Amino acid sequence: MILQRWKKHRKQRPSPDRIMPPEGVALNLPIAGVGIRLAAQITDLLLTTIGAICLMILLFAIDLTEPQTMIAIGAMVFFLIRIPYYVLSEIGWNGQTLGKRLMKIKVVSHDGGSLTAHALVLRNLMKEAEVFLPATLLLTLDTASPLASLASLCWVSICLIIPAFDRYRRRLGDMMAGTHVIHLPVPVLLKDLAGETRILSTNLKQFVFLSHQLDHYGAYELQTLETLLRAQSTPISSDAAKKRNTTIEAIVDKIRKKIGYADPVPSADRLRFLQAFYNAQREHLEQRQLFGDRRENKHYANANGDANTGT
Repeated sequence: MILQRWKKHRKQRPSPDRIMPPEGVALNLPIAGVGIRLAAQITDLLLTTIGAICLMILLFAIDLTEPQTMIAIGAMVFFLIRIPYYVLSEIGWNGQTLGKRLMKIKVVSHDGGSLTAHALVLRNLMKEAEVFLPATLLLTLDTASPLASLASLCWVSICLIIPAFDRYRRRLGDMMAGTHVIHLPVPVLLKDLAGETRILSTNLKQFVFLSHQLDHYGAYELQTLETLLRAQSTPISSDAAKKRNTTIEAIVDKIRKKIGYADPVPSADRLRFLQAFYNAQREHLEQRQLFGDRRENKHYANANGDANTGT
């Protein structure tokens, strides 16, 4: 009975990959696993270690340190490089360090809000208390203090295990700062509609549009037409297909009247007409934009006229 309730409660919980920002539009951002976060951490450690070594070599070259104090000064230099590196890089790159950028992960706010500097500073200072300071203590202690070494080892082990049992893979610093780490979404770009051959045919060249006929519409109308053409590949029911054909017929008639296209368009050629008009309109707008004439929508002429007259 208890096991069934637990399973039912677990199914009712929202997915850890789902983030609800204040705008109310859910985002599906996969949680970064422990392994990839560890790889990013190792990358950052290598970078900061190289920086600390270079600085130590410089200090030794100008006689500001001695062999007896190399370890203590090296630990202090590593600390002074590490803290600004993590904090400033995550603030400057919106939740990413160099290691995170290479692994394509980033820190986000757990509640979907904006990522604050306070949260980034807190999570990185907690990293010192979680791992680096106990690990440094563990490496510097000798066999004369086994209890301190054992306590440091237990603390580091617990801090490393906690993310494995948290559904958001958060460590203690993330829990306190209200953050967690996600994989960067992979952008998916649609194919260029003008280059697709699915709708194109050899009869497409029969539709010719003059320059003055292409001056009636702008980028907004072009994007709307592109959305309509892309939707043709979506399977729909017979009733919906009839409605879509009626819509296409109305759009073709409206465009013909708007641009003054006198030739009739047979029902079988309506999609080819729209595709040809899309290609010609897009090429026309791109050429106009090269000359600094950016046409947002069909009202661009009135907007320019108002701007010129000062009204």
